[in-house]
Amino acid sequence: MIMYIWERKDWPDFTWRADRIVGKLTAVRHAQGRLLGRMEGLGFRLKQEAQLQTLTQDVIKSSEIEGERLDADQVRSSIARRLGMNVAGLVAADRNVEGVVEMMLDATQNFDRPLTFKRLFDWHGALFPTGRSGMSRIRVGAWRDDADGPMRVVSGPIGRERVHYQAPPAERVAAEMKRFLRWFNADSEIDPVLKSGLAHFRFVTIHPFEDGNGRIARAIADLALTRSEASPQRFYSMSSRIQQERKAYYDVLEQSQRGTLDITRWLDWFLDCLGRALSDSNATLSGTMRKAKFWERFAKAGLNARQIKVLGRMLDGFEGKMTSSKWAKLAKSSQDTANRDIQDLIEKGALKRGAAGGRSTSYELDL
Repeated sequence: MIMYIWERKDWPDFTWRADRIVGKLTAVRHAQGRLLGRMEGLGFRLKQEAQLQTLTQDVIKSSEIEGERLDADQVRSSIARRLGMNVAGLVAADRNVEGVVEMMLDATQNFDRPLTFKRLFDWHGALFPTGRSGMSRIRVGAWRDDADGPMRVVSGPIGRERVHYQAPPAERVAAEMKRFLRWFNADSEIDPVLKSGLAHFRFVTIHPFEDGNGRIARAIADLALTRSEASPQRFYSMSSRIQQERKAYYDVLEQSQRGTLDITRWLDWFLDCLGRALSDSNATLSGTMRKAKFWERFAKAGLNARQIKVLGRMLDGFEGKMTSSKWAKLAKSSQDTANRDIQDLIEKGALKRGAAGGRSTSYELDL
C-alpha cells in the first residue's frame, strides 16, 4: 500500500492543474514587478533599510517556524555587517545567529551560483556549528543515515506520537539529491516562481538531513525567488508569512506528501502565501518611510549614541511599553542617565509620555 508520494513509481514527475494556478501565478508576477518598481523610486539609503528589515525578519521567522527564537538585534547586526551597511547600535552575534544569517545571505546574494552538494553541506554546517541540535549530536554536513530509525515528522507525547510523515530511506537520499540538484540547476520552461514552490516541496519531502530541512528548504525557495527577479535585493519575506500561517503550512505539506503526484493543492497554497507576503511588504515599506522621516527630523538634534540606539529599537517595533528601566537596560546605562536621556528627547519632541502615570509611566515615539 502506497502511503507517501515518494513511493509512487513516477516520483518525482509532478503534475498540476494549470487552470487552477495560472491566474495566481500571473497575479504574483504582477505584484513582484510593482514592488520592485516602487522600490526603484526610493533612494539608496531607504532601499538598504528596507532590505535590512526584510532579511532580518526572514531569518528570525524561518527559525521561529522550527521553534527556535533568535535575538533580533544580533540578527540585524550580523546582516548589516555582512552587507557593509553603516547602521547604528550594532551588537555582537553568537555563532548560531551568524550561521543562519550566513546561509540566508548566501542563498539570496549568490543566487546565480549553482546549488551543489558542497553548498548544501556548508549551509547545514552553518546551521549547526556545534554539531548538535539541542541536546542531541547529529550528522552535520552529511546526509542522514537513519541509524536511529526512519526519518519521521511526529507530534504528541512520547508513546502516543502521531506520525505526520516518513521520509525516503537513507540509502535513497544521495541519489534523490543528485537528481534534485540536476533538475534545480538546469534551464527549464517552468516559471521560476513555480520552480521555487516545487523545489521547496521536493526538498522537504526528501528530507535529506537529520535536522534543519525546513530552514534549508525555505532558503532554496528564496534562492529560486531571487532568480525569478534577477536581483539579490529582498523586499518581502516568504518565511514571515509562512510563520503566520504555520498550521496551514504543515497541513498542506502533510496532505500533499500523502497524495498523488498532482500537487496542485501545494502550489495553490504556495502562490496564495507568496501573494500575501508581497502584500505584507507594503507595511514594511511604510515602516521604512516612517523611520526615514523620523531620522530626518532629528538629524541635527545632537542625539547621543544611547538615544540613537534605543530610538532605533522603538522604530523597529519594540515589544511592550518603553519604561525608564527598560531604557536603562537597553542603553546599558544607569537609571539617572536613562531619565536624563528620556527627558531630553521629550523636550526635543522625539518622545512623549504614555497615558498612564506614576510608577506605570511609559514613553512613546512622537511621530
